[in-house]
Amino acid sequence: MNIVLYPQPKINIGLRVTARRSDGYHDIETLFYPVVTHMDILEIIEADSVSMIHFGTAYDLPGGDIEKELCIRAYRLLQKDFGLPPVGIYLHKNIPVGAGMGGGSSDAAWTLRGLNGLFNLGLSDERLAEYAARLGSDCPFFIYGRPMYGSGRGEILTPCTSPAIAQLQERYRIKVVAPGIHVSTAEAYASLTPDPSGCGLSDLLDTLPVEDWKDRIVNDFERPVFARYPELARIKQSLYDEGAVYASMSGSGSALYGIFRKG
Repeated sequence: MNIVLYPQPKINIGLRVTARRSDGYHDIETLFYPVVTHMDILEIIEADSVSMIHFGTAYDLPGGDIEKELCIRAYRLLQKDFGLPPVGIYLHKNIPVGAGMGGGSSDAAWTLRGLNGLFNLGLSDERLAEYAARLGSDCPFFIYGRPMYGSGRGEILTPCTSPAIAQLQERYRIKVVAPGIHVSTAEAYASLTPDPSGCGLSDLLDTLPVEDWKDRIVNDFERPVFARYPELARIKQSLYDEGAVYASMSGSGSALYGIFRKG
């Protein structure tokens, strides 16, 4: 048996860092939004032994230890609880690495989804999200794969009912630019000073039309990351020069996106 899946990346529409937590993480406010560009290809097959092979975009695995690979860690969680047989995992990487698009988290979450389907485990999205939260802060979002507000470390998810977000797919197109610059998430967070006042991001997105997002819906990482990589600021401006009604960096970078009117 086998299953083929297409893990999607995400962009962040607004990202505020509100507090540094005692556990070393940060509290955030953001909107996770799935996009259908740069999707990975993930195949899971029953096998004689556990293995994983990568294709496409290369990325470093610490110590070359397959057990540190997020897809394998996802498999091990379900293997432990459900006695799964060995599998072979084949991953073609298209989602840019170190770009703030959640590629590794998406691959892990889709591995959970794939194993759930392949072995008929019958796990609900809520149960899968509980497993995903053990793998990474933004992993649970990729279980649901629809626009969600994220708070806490990003693992606390609330469905988005914003009229503007509902109109995005119908009236706008999203262009993603991945410049190939690897931005360290840990370094990006270390360069920030959290703002405990927050911003009420969900209130803004629930009331503001897309045309009014510029200068109102902000990503806190842009200031320190642009200071280190000025070319990213130039790419953002180029999106506005092309006619974007809104442009932003995703996550801690380096991918940027512009939202354009259709037609």
